[in-house]
Amino acid sequence: MKKLINLKVNGEIYEVAVEPRKTLLDVIRDDLGLTGTKKGCDQGECGSCTVIFNGKTVNSCLVLAVEAEGKDVLTIEGLAKGTKLHPIQEAFINHGAIQCGFCTPGMIMSAKVLLDKNPNPTEKEVRDAIGGNLCRCTGYVKTVEAILAATKSKD
Repeated sequence: MKKLINLKVNGEIYEVAVEPRKTLLDVIRDDLGLTGTKKGCDQGECGSCTVIFNGKTVNSCLVLAVEAEGKDVLTIEGLAKGTKLHPIQEAFINHGAIQCGFCTPGMIMSAKVLLDKNPNPTEKEVRDAIGGNLCRCTGYVKTVEAILAATKSKD
């Protein structure tokens, strides 16, 4: 039996009817059409589905949609202001931190939470912050460089 819930995603309120076991990831992608949040492992292991949930990073594949009622959810689509990319997004582009792009949204969301809390992190703090985000294409060098560069111009 579906339950009607209200979600606040990227500053907008959505009313969605969901099955009790439907994940936040599936609602974001399937019901709201926001496909920037990637569906990787569906087990909370890869971090490609990372979103910001009440100011903290979560693997949206592990959060039931009903748990998000009344909470604030920010996805990769919510970072840009119109056509102006967020400084972290720009840094990823400028530093070549994007390869296949599958892990990129989760990495950027993890970086945003870190930089919101610590505007001048060390390389170790950056690596710790993205530790739950797996990437098969890079050695994380460009990713770390991009996040450190974003500290100079973050929103």
